[in-house]
Amino acid sequence: MKSITKFLSVFLGLLFIVSCAAKEAPQNKQGEKTEPDLTEEQLAKLETAYFASGCFWCTEAVFERVKGVKEVVSGYAGGDKPNPSYKEVASGSTEYAESVRVRYDSDVVSYRQLVKVFYGSHDPTQLNRQGPDVGKQYRSVIFYQNDEELAIAKEIKKKLEEAGKYKDPIVTKFTKYDQFYEAEDYHQGYYDAHPNDSYIVNVSKPKVEKFIKNFKHLLKEQYKD
Repeated sequence: MKSITKFLSVFLGLLFIVSCAAKEAPQNKQGEKTEPDLTEEQLAKLETAYFASGCFWCTEAVFERVKGVKEVVSGYAGGDKPNPSYKEVASGSTEYAESVRVRYDSDVVSYRQLVKVFYGSHDPTQLNRQGPDVGKQYRSVIFYQNDEELAIAKEIKKKLEEAGKYKDPIVTKFTKYDQFYEAEDYHQGYYDAHPNDSYIVNVSKPKVEKFIKNFKHLLKEQYKD
């Protein structure tokens, strides 16, 4: 009897968890950026980094909470088709990964710290998936722009492996940055704009809350307890 009850509990729980690609957000409910639009003068003073760690709704929400980060935009990187759509990327028919562009103040947070956030906010041992999201569009990638970024990414990966942080090998790919296409407007700020979405509640929120717990020293003031 207990085994049947446990099975029903798991089954019913799965019914409420949908993948990041299971549906498109309502067109009439736009996401809202947590930071105001940046001026050209402000942008000129910022550094940029690119990451992919599963559904970009989760990844965007994590990096938006890091002090020194001024803007996070969800989009697509790692492919070569011009102007890919969400439907194309989500189908797995392109080489793109759901990614984020992070603009940050290097006087407040370093690229090294952002890479640590990247590794620490998802499971880098899962190949071409994150949780319920399966496909190469959800792969773990650091899109490095120069040799220094690549060296930092590899160094942190090596330290995590030597420390035995994970029981399985880290499968994060290091891909030379080429181009980034912004995702459709309704994806931007999706986490905060749709707090009751079943995917956000069951997948994204636990992931973001785990990040907040483990990276308190890097949080913006408004996200601290």
